[in-house]
Amino acid sequence: MAQPAPELWLLRHGATEWARNGRHTGRTDLPLLAEGEAEAVALVPALAGLGFDAVLVSPLQRARRTAELAGLGPAAALCPDLCEWDYGDYEGITTAQIRAERPGWNLWRDGCPGGEVAAQVQQRCEAVIARALAVAPAPRVALVAHGHLLRALAGTWLGLGAAGGSLLTLSTATISVLGFEREQRVILRWNSPVA
Repeated sequence: MAQPAPELWLLRHGATEWARNGRHTGRTDLPLLAEGEAEAVALVPALAGLGFDAVLVSPLQRARRTAELAGLGPAAALCPDLCEWDYGDYEGITTAQIRAERPGWNLWRDGCPGGEVAAQVQQRCEAVIARALAVAPAPRVALVAHGHLLRALAGTWLGLGAAGGSLLTLSTATISVLGFEREQRVILRWNSPVA
């Protein structure tokens, strides 16, 4: 009988005010909206009984609260590498506002002044992947974090680098699963709503 392959379950936190307004929310520690809390609770049936070998959570409250409401709180370990992209000078503003000053700006290509570039985010993603894969011989690990970071992590997983995350979208409180097809790293499920 074949041994099961590792799986990384990516869970984006529920809705926040800035996420709803399209504002870049990196290190600003915003709470979930009531809607975001309801989204997190809706994850419970989809996650119940999965038996995660580890749950790694961004230390920011929107991710911690999502993990708690989704039923993953008791097993959660904080993982600073799962913090959202550091947007530096672009924290709290929208892409449209940035492009009014810097036409053609692209987060994945250009990064953020006073914050991170894709190569720095990729290093954090590589550390998270290594930590997750070291948990058990074929671990199932939940990663509760943020939109751009989880997209970058998926790009890194696929060998495209963090900037490969630009090819993926990710809604709040969705489930995505990274795994293997034989020895090839693949996306098993992406941006799946629970309802």
